[in-house]
Amino acid sequence: MNLSTISTPSALVDEARMMRNIERMQRRMNELGVRFRPHVKTSKCIEVARRQAQAGATGITVSTLKEAEQFFKAGFNDILYAVCMAPNKLEQALALANMGCDLTIVVDSEASASAIVDKGRAAGHRFNVMIEIDTDGHRSGVQPGSDDLIRIGRILHDSGARLKGVMTHAGSSYDFNTPEALQRIAEQERRLCVQAAERLRSADLPCAEVSVGSTPTALSALNLDGVTEVRAGVYVFFDLVMSNVGVCTPGDVALSVLTTVIGHQPEKGWAIVDAGWMAMSRDRGTQKQATDYGYGAAACDLNGRLIEGFVLTGANQEHGILSRADGGITKDIAGLFPIGTQLRILPNHACATGAQFPEYHVIGGKGEVQIWERFYGW
Repeated sequence: MNLSTISTPSALVDEARMMRNIERMQRRMNELGVRFRPHVKTSKCIEVARRQAQAGATGITVSTLKEAEQFFKAGFNDILYAVCMAPNKLEQALALANMGCDLTIVVDSEASASAIVDKGRAAGHRFNVMIEIDTDGHRSGVQPGSDDLIRIGRILHDSGARLKGVMTHAGSSYDFNTPEALQRIAEQERRLCVQAAERLRSADLPCAEVSVGSTPTALSALNLDGVTEVRAGVYVFFDLVMSNVGVCTPGDVALSVLTTVIGHQPEKGWAIVDAGWMAMSRDRGTQKQATDYGYGAAACDLNGRLIEGFVLTGANQEHGILSRADGGITKDIAGLFPIGTQLRILPNHACATGAQFPEYHVIGGKGEVQIWERFYGW
C-alpha cells in the first residue's frame, strides 16, 4: 500500500513525527521528576497508546468509559476516567472494576460523591475517586479554597470510597501564545492543585495523588513540586491550534488528512478537494488565534512540506475550498493543483479531525503504510 492507492479522504499519521512528539513529552516529564499519564482521547488507538507506554508512560487517561473498556481489553489496567462521574454511568464503571480494571473516577460535587458512595455501599465495592479542582475557570472542578472541597472529601472518605487525591486541567492554556504566559498558567495550575491537596491533608483526609496537565502546561512547566503525575493528550499528534499556542510548529504535526483535488473555480482562485467538514471537522479553533487556518487546514504536499499561503478557506459536507489565505486570487489555480493532485491537510484540532475516521493510515520511515484502527462511542 502507498499513498497513491489510498481512497480519499483518509487520516494519515506520520509515525516518525509522532514518535518524536512522544519522546519529547516523556523526556520532559522525566526531567521534571513526575509520572506521565497520557490522555488517549486524541488518538483512541491501541497502537499509539502502546508506543506511549513503551516510551515510559504510566497508566492512561480516558474521556469515555468506552475508551476505558477498549483499552482495558487491550491490556491497559491503570485508567483514569477524567470526566466527572454521572450517576447513570456508575454501573458501567462498576462492571469494569469487577473485571479487574484499576479504574479511577472523578467528582466535583457533593451530589456525585454521594451517588458514588451509595452505589459502592450497595455493591460492596470501594470506588477509586479523585476530586477535580478548578485552577483556571476553564470548565469543571471545585475551587481549591472552598468548603465544598472538604465536604466532598469527607463524603467519600467517611463512607467507604477510596479518596486517591486531586486532579485538574488548565484548559485555558490554549488561550495563550508566549512562553512567559504559558509558564505562568502552568505554575498557577500546579500551585492551586497542590494547595487543594494540602487542605485535604490538613483536614486529615488522604490525598496521595496530585494530577495536573494539558499539553501547553506540560511542555511549559518549570517546576512541578508537589505534583505526582502529569496528563496530556494532543501532544502525540499536535495540531495547528498548538502551533499557534507556540508549543510546536506545523512541521511537528503528525496527523493530516489525505485529500484529492476534484475541481476548480478559476475565476475565484479555488481548488475543490474531497475533504470537507465531514473529514476535517467543523472545529475553527484557530479562528481567534494569531493565524487563522480556515477549516482546520494548511495545505502540504505528499512529503509533508507546507505549501505556504494556501488553506481550506471554506468547507461543505464533502467539499473543501483550497485557496489563498490572504483572500487573493491565484489565476492559474488549475495549473498549480491539477485534477487528481493529492494533498495532505493539517488539522486545526487533532482530536476532532481524528474522530471523523475509523482508522489511520500510518506512514513509516521508508514510506510503507500500515492501518491502525481507532474507535468511537461512549
